[in-house]
Amino acid sequence: MEKRFDELYTERDRQVMKIAEDTLDPRIGRVEEIILFAQEAGIKKTGIANCISFEKEAVSPERLLTDKGFRVSRANCKLGRMPLMDILPGYDGISCNPAGQAQLMNEDHTELNLVMGLCLGHDMILNAKSNGLATTLIVKDRKFKHNPLEKFKTITYGNESNL
Repeated sequence: MEKRFDELYTERDRQVMKIAEDTLDPRIGRVEEIILFAQEAGIKKTGIANCISFEKEAVSPERLLTDKGFRVSRANCKLGRMPLMDILPGYDGISCNPAGQAQLMNEDHTELNLVMGLCLGHDMILNAKSNGLATTLIVKDRKFKHNPLEKFKTITYGNESNL
């Protein structure tokens, strides 16, 4: 019996896939692609969930989105300044708060959220809890200056010690 993968897609999923196909343009960058997608989808309200270490970098896409007519809600990962021990007993410091970022975006009724430099795991929580679509603009990779593909340029295949 052949598996029917098409049955996995909801009508919303199909709409997202259609808009992504219709706005695909290899001549434009990721930011322009996101804007084109959002315009085609009729999105009015966007969110930016950024790591606090990307606070300055988050200003530019916020301005650009605003200039393009989008309303923007932005929250950095230290939203609420929650003690880490509140969620992980025995750990010190101020916790990142991806669930709080998602809650803020949900309360602001964002339709598309950009993720900028959230830690591994934190990005997963934000994506899972976000009511709006979420896409990654910048991934955090401390070693390779936020360019994880750089790792694959250094791998000698067959040598697992490079992984």
